[in-house]
Amino acid sequence: MKKPTLEDVAQAAGVSRATVSRVINTPDTVTPELRVRVEQAIAQLGYQPNLVARSLASRRTNILGLIIPCVAQSLFTDPYYPGLIQSIAQASNANGQTLSLFLFHTREEEEQVYRRAIGSGLVDGLIVTAEEIDNPYFLEIVEREIPFVYIGRPHTHIEHINYVNVDNVGGAYIATDHLINLGYRRIAMIAALMNTTTGLDRYQGYCDALADHAVALEKDLVAVGDFSRESGYQAMLQLLPAEPDAVFVANDSMATGALQAIREAKLTVPGDIALVSFDDLPPAANANPPLTTVRQPVHRLGTIAVETLIDVLANGLEPARHTILPTELVIRASCGAGSRVP
Repeated sequence: MKKPTLEDVAQAAGVSRATVSRVINTPDTVTPELRVRVEQAIAQLGYQPNLVARSLASRRTNILGLIIPCVAQSLFTDPYYPGLIQSIAQASNANGQTLSLFLFHTREEEEQVYRRAIGSGLVDGLIVTAEEIDNPYFLEIVEREIPFVYIGRPHTHIEHINYVNVDNVGGAYIATDHLINLGYRRIAMIAALMNTTTGLDRYQGYCDALADHAVALEKDLVAVGDFSRESGYQAMLQLLPAEPDAVFVANDSMATGALQAIREAKLTVPGDIALVSFDDLPPAANANPPLTTVRQPVHRLGTIAVETLIDVLANGLEPARHTILPTELVIRASCGAGSRVP
C-alpha cells in the first residue's frame, strides 16, 4: 500500500498542509483543537513524519548531500557537471557546510545510492540535479518530505518543491530566433533526451520560435541525443540527408560532435551549415570555429541551490522557493548570413 503523505493527513483533518507541518514540527504554534484533529488523522492513517524534517533545528549534521542521477562515467565526460559541482562545493564551504556527493556507476547501483542518501540521516538536506521524469526514487524524496532543492524544472504534476532552474525555453527561443533573423529557414535541431524536462523545454523553445516566424516544423529536421558528444555526432549524421542550412543543438557537448560530423561530410561551418548551441561551457569557445551559444549561469545555479537549501533548513519547508535564472546569447563565428534575408 502507498504510504500516507502530508497531503493525506491534511485532507483527513480538514486543514492545510502547512498546519499539519506545524503540528509535527512546532506544535506550540497551533491551537489545541487543531492539534488534536491533526494528531487523530495521523494516528488513523498511520502517517510517519520524516525524522530529518522534524529535527531541522535540533540535530544538524552540517552536511549537505548532492545526488547527480547519471552514471559516473557520464558525469566526468560532460563539462556541465564539474562546473556545477565546483560551485555547489564552494557555496557549501562558504556557508559552513560539508558536501557529500552521491554517485553510482551502473543503473543497478542507483537504488542503493538513493537509499543511502534518503535513509542514512547523515545529511541535513539534499540537492538533486535534473533526472528522468517519474524517477521513483526522486518521487520518494518528495513524498517523505526530505528537505531538498531541485536543480531544473520539476515535473508538472509535482508541486510544493523547491527548485532553481534556468530559462531553458527562453534560451532555446533566442537561439532559434537568431538563426531565423539571419535568414536561415531549414533550421534543424539536435534535441536532448525527451524524458527530461530540460530536453522538453529546449525543444519547446525551438518550436515556439519557428511558429512565431511561420517556419514549418519538419520531423526530418529533428534528431535526439543524450547530451553526449557521441550522440551529437550520430544525430548530425542523421540530419545531413535532410540538408539543413542551420542547426540548433541542445548543449555544447553535442554541438562539438555535430561539428565533427559536418567536417567529415566535407562541409563547412558556417559556410554550409550554421551552428548554435546551449550552455557556453569551454568546449563552445574552444571549438573551431568558436560556437555561438546560449549562456546559462552554471556557477550561479549551484550557489543559489545551496543558499535555498540552507534557507529551507533554517525556516522550514513552506513556502516552496522557486528561482528561474535568465540566459543570454553569446555570438561567435559559427553563424553566418543565411541563404535568404527574412
